[in-house]
Amino acid sequence: MEKPKVFYSKEISPRALIKVYKSLGVKLPGKVGIKVSTGEAGAKGFLKADLIAPLVKELNGTIIECNTAYPGKRNNIKDHLEVAKAHGFTEFAEVDIMDANGDFKIPVKKGKHLSYTLVGKNFSNYDSILNLAHGKGHAMGGFGANLKNQSIGIASRNGKAYIHSCGATEDPDECWHTNYAQIEFIESMAEAATAVADYLKETKKPILYITVMNALSVDCDCDSRQGDPVMEDLGIIGSLDPVANDQAFLDLIWNSDDLGKEKLIKRITSREGEKITAYAASLGLGSTKYELVEI
Repeated sequence: MEKPKVFYSKEISPRALIKVYKSLGVKLPGKVGIKVSTGEAGAKGFLKADLIAPLVKELNGTIIECNTAYPGKRNNIKDHLEVAKAHGFTEFAEVDIMDANGDFKIPVKKGKHLSYTLVGKNFSNYDSILNLAHGKGHAMGGFGANLKNQSIGIASRNGKAYIHSCGATEDPDECWHTNYAQIEFIESMAEAATAVADYLKETKKPILYITVMNALSVDCDCDSRQGDPVMEDLGIIGSLDPVANDQAFLDLIWNSDDLGKEKLIKRITSREGEKITAYAASLGLGSTKYELVEI
């Protein structure tokens, strides 16, 4: 079987981002939803408006997000939209907080932890999706890129609680008090991401995957006290395969000559985050083997 291609640009610019998108060879039709983290108030690593706006405009895309399960400035519609505005997203695109009107269930067909995932109701309004992730570390998941963006990111507020509790509760107040092994959370994210991919395939809605590997902090953009980058920017990667794209991100970190990578690797491995790709591959979401094509 031919390995999926991961297209790689060392340059990080609006031009390079568009070039990576075009390298994927799939035109996103109809109403395009672009899943980007709007970034918690106080965070600094989220993808900036001046970087992504040209691509979003070219696709005539809508920025799609859901509310957070944790307390903060993005766990309700009003405050979330204010943060999106403050971070510049509303200047170049419509921002759709997809769980503003509730959510719907997508079944998890294969897995050990989740029976379903709950995604923002408005997700069904889109004809195609661009999963546009910021690669970085994460306090709970070890790292975040396309798989996290497709699981926690597309999940509604209650859906996030369900994933975070490994299927124990949909209550955002209760989910932080449930007991589970760390690997169960990592695997729950993979199960939710796979369910979303299954739904899109069944409804014949294409999805593309791009990760911008800049501002590489050990903390996520959901952290209001996000730390400074610990290593140099790595570039932009894009693929039709989310597992391959996340694996390429990990491999680029591990193979970097930047000594700062040790801090990011420690964050990832201490949370067993690197294990998400193999488990997602076992669910049929994609491949950990890939061909890196520099552009």
